[in-house]
Amino acid sequence: MSKARASAKVNLGLKVEAPRNDGYHPLRSLIQSIDWVDEVTVADAEADEVVVSNDMAPADEDNLAWRAADIVRAVVGSSDPMQVAVHKSIPDGAGLGGGSADAAAALILASRRFGVSFDEVRRLAVDLGADVPFALVGGTAVVTGIGEFVSPEPDAEGFALALVVPPFRLETPLVYATWDDLDGPDGPVFPAFALPPALRDYAPLANDLYPAAVAVVAALDDWRAELEASWGIPVAMTGSGSALYGYFSTIGEAEDAATKAPAEARAARAASPVSFGWQVVDEQTRDT
Repeated sequence: MSKARASAKVNLGLKVEAPRNDGYHPLRSLIQSIDWVDEVTVADAEADEVVVSNDMAPADEDNLAWRAADIVRAVVGSSDPMQVAVHKSIPDGAGLGGGSADAAAALILASRRFGVSFDEVRRLAVDLGADVPFALVGGTAVVTGIGEFVSPEPDAEGFALALVVPPFRLETPLVYATWDDLDGPDGPVFPAFALPPALRDYAPLANDLYPAAVAVVAALDDWRAELEASWGIPVAMTGSGSALYGYFSTIGEAEDAATKAPAEARAARAASPVSFGWQVVDEQTRDT
């Protein structure tokens, strides 16, 4: 049995372009891994099995971690049965990339199990989802194309995040389709003065999907306004939503801010930036 931790991500900035002929949207995003993790396990089994700790991901062949492990197995033509288990902590439908992180961790675990190279794993990641190539690399990176080009940046440090997930989910395809229907609006710019020093060279930062997300669920804007009033700082959205976040100087300040989230929130917590998208934690590879 092999186990890995899969890190959530936050889009610190997300610029979107009009869709290509194939319907995919080119993007440019500054993405950061954070210490909010799921745990993924790939193990021997008598028959194929998908196990999920709660209802935040499908417990069947639609599970992205299962699909990742399965395509690695297919590369080597193996029919050995396996169990893929996911202990979920990262909320779904929140723009935190939990499913993609699980897929990246499963790709790594399955590649070690079946003897597939990392170069092959990176090729497989592109077909699994726009955030999976980043999750394989993790840390701080600029992502372009449709997610397949990942350029690592110096680790962003010296700040913490308070994150709040409102009590509704946003489906990424619907948010992108709405963005198209709105003729591709620019997102509100996060003021440079409110960015941590480690991120100011990347300014201006904005999330172009925010207007579309608000058009899908108008209450999102109310949540952002309430958090800004409570925290006294600007608040941004990650990915296609619905998670919202603000920057703080210390983890203690971020933890205090998270306690002020409305009781209806699906989740509220503090997080710190980390330099990895996944970590293998079984005994045989504990130094990874």
